[in-house]
Amino acid sequence: MSDPDFQPFAHLNAPNSALYRLVMKTFVQAKRRFTVHLRPEDVHEKLTTVELPEIAKALANLVDWGNLRDDPDTSRVTTVEDFHRARFLYQLTDRGEAAESALTAYDEALGRRGALQGVALSDIATQLQVLLELAGQAAPDPAKVHLALRGLVSRFTDLAGNAQAFMGSLQRTIDLHDADADAFRAYKDRLIDYLERFIRDLVGTGGKIATLIDGIESLGVHALLDIAAWREAEDAAPGQGEGADDPRRSEFERVRPLWQDRWQGVRAWFVSEQHHPSQAKLLRSQARAAIPQLLQVVAALNERRAGRSDRSADFRSLAKWFAQAPDEASLHQLWRSAFGLSASRHLTVDGETLETRAEHPVPPSTPWADAPPLEISPRLRKTGSYERRGKPNRVVDRSEQRRYLAELATREATETADARAALVTSHPTRLTDLGLLEPAAFRLFLALLGDALAAKTPGTRTVETTTSDGSMAIRLTALDGAGIAEIPTPGGVFRGPDHLVEIVDLTVDGLEERTA
Repeated sequence: MSDPDFQPFAHLNAPNSALYRLVMKTFVQAKRRFTVHLRPEDVHEKLTTVELPEIAKALANLVDWGNLRDDPDTSRVTTVEDFHRARFLYQLTDRGEAAESALTAYDEALGRRGALQGVALSDIATQLQVLLELAGQAAPDPAKVHLALRGLVSRFTDLAGNAQAFMGSLQRTIDLHDADADAFRAYKDRLIDYLERFIRDLVGTGGKIATLIDGIESLGVHALLDIAAWREAEDAAPGQGEGADDPRRSEFERVRPLWQDRWQGVRAWFVSEQHHPSQAKLLRSQARAAIPQLLQVVAALNERRAGRSDRSADFRSLAKWFAQAPDEASLHQLWRSAFGLSASRHLTVDGETLETRAEHPVPPSTPWADAPPLEISPRLRKTGSYERRGKPNRVVDRSEQRRYLAELATREATETADARAALVTSHPTRLTDLGLLEPAAFRLFLALLGDALAAKTPGTRTVETTTSDGSMAIRLTALDGAGIAEIPTPGGVFRGPDHLVEIVDLTVDGLEERTA
């Protein structure tokens, strides 16, 4: 980089830059196939649409800019004249290869749409499960630990990068104003389904990932990170950490903070802290907010298609039509068509008048003064309404409907009270011991269980919460080595991990019972 004449990106702004990019891509492709040197004829075989002299000139310019290096080609010299004729073998320089790598990364980032990868969430959970098992071993295999951590970081990097690119491209899609309405509607349906599916995967798998992270940290994640750092330090090239008493220790001290930062990044992505929500939670909020925004765009496109008129533009177009009219008769016809003032279509006639007009039709071109009169109801002329007024309608008796609604409310209140009484426990009870639950009691139990599980955070064994109306409270405690609980209902058997549960009625009667 100290060479003042080095211009790695000069070919991008030079004339015929497209040819220079093609030539450089040819060298990059050849290196991927382990081909070191190329002759001008080899490049011409790849770029058949370009003449050989143009390719030779492009190669010479790329050598001047430092992207390529030329070496004398003496392998085909048979005469003295051939020896003195300039023949070269070309290969990529380190600087030229670095410039092409930068351009490739730029092109990929510019055209990247990204994706919300539900499969990546499952892969991350699988890698964390492997790490959890390794953390529980007294002497885990360093190769397995290093491989699992590298797989976790690689998959997580893809997920985070793709999610960021996808949300950016999604916002650009929402901000479109000139999109085709039909194409956007079809795209909208697929996109909303895609967002809802990812949100569902993120809620389900994200909670599992947070639990696995908490379990690994409780067993000692720093020991696993140290194992990975030591293994990388053993593979360090000679010369690293030069001047230290122990080069491996120096490399370990350099690599270990990197692994700690990677782990903290994974943890912050899935586990929320106080006043710091996780990135997964923020992504879920953005994905949910994008759905109504997409619907607003569709509404705007529908409104645009409906053709909300611009009165000033309409009058300008009408003025142009008046100016271009060929004669006065066309002007009058245009006036009648535009403003519709040639007929009184708001008036109403009776049946006798219509029969008379049917027997003796009057041409539309007849002047009003020469046309026969129309018979109009005096009530229409006086009140502006043709309706015949009379006595008001009878009042409908709704007593039967009110009695039915009262009975329905009483029956529902009784069913709810019975469900509360069936669920209230006098002491902590295992889910297995709840017994048969009727449909109303089972629905109430599912609501309570859902509130408790939603309030549970990673690492907590006991959670206590109340219903939204404050009428009932539930305390749920996890059991070590618990099996599967089965709760029979008329609709089937409900199964899940067994817990200790205590359900309390917080209404007035429930409070009196607890006090007694």
